[in-house]
Amino acid sequence: MRFDVLTLFPDIFQGYVSQSLLKLAIQSGLVSVHTWNIRNWAKGKHQSVDDKPFGGGPGMVMMPEPIFDCVEAVRSEVPEDPGLLLMMTPSGERLNQGLVTELAKHKRIMLLCGRYEGFDDRIRQGLAAREVSIGNFICNGGEVPAMVVIDTVIRLVPGVLGDPESLAQESHNVEGELEYPQYTRPRVFRGMEVPEVLLSGNHEKIAAWRKEQSKAKSFGRNN
Repeated sequence: MRFDVLTLFPDIFQGYVSQSLLKLAIQSGLVSVHTWNIRNWAKGKHQSVDDKPFGGGPGMVMMPEPIFDCVEAVRSEVPEDPGLLLMMTPSGERLNQGLVTELAKHKRIMLLCGRYEGFDDRIRQGLAAREVSIGNFICNGGEVPAMVVIDTVIRLVPGVLGDPESLAQESHNVEGELEYPQYTRPRVFRGMEVPEVLLSGNHEKIAAWRKEQSKAKSFGRNN
């Protein structure tokens, strides 16, 4: 799977792509992440990418021309697959596991990261971009939300997770329920003990306990 990240701050991603599961996925050739500086497509001496909003108001708005030029140039890198274009905006469609599963079906995703007061709306209209939000809050820009999209989607790319069973059992994947509590060594820590059933060796009882705990946890979070 290929990700193209369009941003004014590509250096933000240097540490992210060089760590942990994503690093291994890139090294194995299962995933690639390419960053592009939108400012490289800006015109004029100062390479401006934003301007004051028509009608007045605070802040600056990202202009359509450099973004159109950037998106079109990046799309041409793989002409046989222009990719799905996502705009990271706080007013977009909420990212959840269902949407993550849908996104994972694509071979190429382009992530457009906003800054300032957001995008000129003609960017959404003219580029047929799909707006995505990671929650009811405002980030300084679209870079962290773009990382969240990458982080969640790559888990569904075959071969990225070492143990496919871990994907099947984790939160939001088992019948819509949250994952049951997990424990490891030591058996007792600061007076807190591992539930006895997990030490019993009775797999049927353990499965039943985990199912019960998962339902209780899901009910508590949703009520």
